Amino acid sequence: MAIEVPDTFLWLTETDVCSLIDLSGSIEALEKGLLLEAQGKAQNMTKTQTVWPGGSLNVTGAQFTGDGLVGVKVWSNAHGGAAPIMVVHGSDDGQIRAIIEAFSLGQMRTAALSSVATKWLSKEDADELAIIGSGHQALPQVAAVATVRDLKRVRVFSPTAENRAKFVELLKSRYDFEVLDCASAEAAVKDAPIITTFTRAKEPFLFSSMVAPGAHINAGGAIIPSNAEIAQDVFARCTKVVVDNMAQCQKGSKELIDYLGPANGGWDDVVPICKLVEEQKVRPGDADITIYKFMGMGMADMASAVEIYRRAVDQGVGAKYPHPKRTTPQLT
Repeated sequence: MAIEVPDTFLWLTETDVCSLIDLSGSIEALEKGLLLEAQGKAQNMTKTQTVWPGGSLNVTGAQFTGDGLVGVKVWSNAHGGAAPIMVVHGSDDGQIRAIIEAFSLGQMRTAALSSVATKWLSKEDADELAIIGSGHQALPQVAAVATVRDLKRVRVFSPTAENRAKFVELLKSRYDFEVLDCASAEAAVKDAPIITTFTRAKEPFLFSSMVAPGAHINAGGAIIPSNAEIAQDVFARCTKVVVDNMAQCQKGSKELIDYLGPANGGWDDVVPICKLVEEQKVRPGDADITIYKFMGMGMADMASAVEIYRRAVDQGVGAKYPHPKRTTPQLT
């Protein structure tokens, strides 16, 4: 059902977003959106990106025309800084419905993607997580796994000891499970049933010899073609490779492009996560390694944005602005 067209559009701040939705709400919205995508009722817009030394400009989007909404997220990464926004339009009239500050939205939707993948791809009794990286995505990624698996231990590695120690203490203050500060990636992932990588590494650091049989990997870094986290010999052991969006990975995932080649038959066995949700099949008991490669897709952002917008309208949250007036420029 299409949402009624208002006379104004909403500006929703980061504070508004966090008051309207949490990780569990983002997971629920994502699963609904992925199912719609699998059924052909929602469509992802392939990520567009331009890269320069020290930064990138990125645009993602999706259409949820059944809800009367389409939208894009735009952001730049520059030396670790980013200020993303979502712009949501009505699909029937092209008018702005909402502008949403999207840093928290993006963190939660990225964590939600890991949560859904971990639910279907990791062993059901997996109770230990190794996380590589301690940046702003690290805490949501731990939270994502903790929503679907009863963790007893989390092992942390990132190359800067001070940052790693701070993150370890943060986890200890938030959770009851054991948290270990590991001096190397190899020590962190040894025998770990779940591994999450979220770094800016330019060269692979996770090799087959480091990964235990039966492990599941959430590979969330290396979202530009110059970067890589996962070595080729890891993919060679994979029973199943799942991606957030096929076209985006074929275009921008150096790891998968190097392993599978360009967009051809080598990709036939790669599974989009929307199909995983549609099929509702648990991990095969005899699987060696499974991997979920995700680069961030507009469909996931838009699924959260639709739910945030609905809740904002229902609860009267957000600053209201009149739609921009159309004027005809005077040419001289």
